[in-house]
Amino acid sequence: MSLSNPIINYSIPMKTFELMTLPYAPEALEPAISRETIGLHHGKHLQTYVTNLNNLLPGSGLEDLPLEDIVKRAEGGLRNNAGQVMNHEMYFGQFRAAKKNNVPDGELMEAIDETFGSFATFREQFEKAAATLFGSGWAWLSAKEDGALVITQETNAGNPVQRGLRPLLTFDVWEHAYYLDYQNRRPAHLAALWDIIDWDVVESRYIMMKK
Repeated sequence: MSLSNPIINYSIPMKTFELMTLPYAPEALEPAISRETIGLHHGKHLQTYVTNLNNLLPGSGLEDLPLEDIVKRAEGGLRNNAGQVMNHEMYFGQFRAAKKNNVPDGELMEAIDETFGSFATFREQFEKAAATLFGSGWAWLSAKEDGALVITQETNAGNPVQRGLRPLLTFDVWEHAYYLDYQNRRPAHLAALWDIIDWDVVESRYIMMKK
């Protein structure tokens, strides 16, 4: 089954996982993310996680579970690879071609204003979480069961579902996500990502979790 829809329902079990189809051309995110980085990050790194996940599932007792439940219940290498598949699918699925003055609206913006006071404050706190995470991992915007928003740092393959949260938006701060384009300038990479976020996708994730 191809995972071409960025609004993926992770509660549906899949017998065999496949590399997701990007919902945009490899060069569509330039200059924030180059075609070369997309090729390596999506075509090589994510493909490796998908392959490893399929190789590790047989005999685990988790073969018939949806991806989210595998991420919650698995341990060791299976948990790491399942987590990286889910993380990367959400990451690649949340982008579109660059748009100036790119901010959310609707229910998501209302929740951001209520939780953080303003979008500018949220952006500052989210970038700080991503920039200060030591080593490899992810910064996430997630929602609690009551709809309140929270920013977390997750190391390595961590995903907020392991904390009982619903993940909405993520910045990948593994070096393979940005080093080809930005070298060690992680903050510059983070600042560039705001122009390419597809807020319609992120808000759809927020609305889905409230149903």
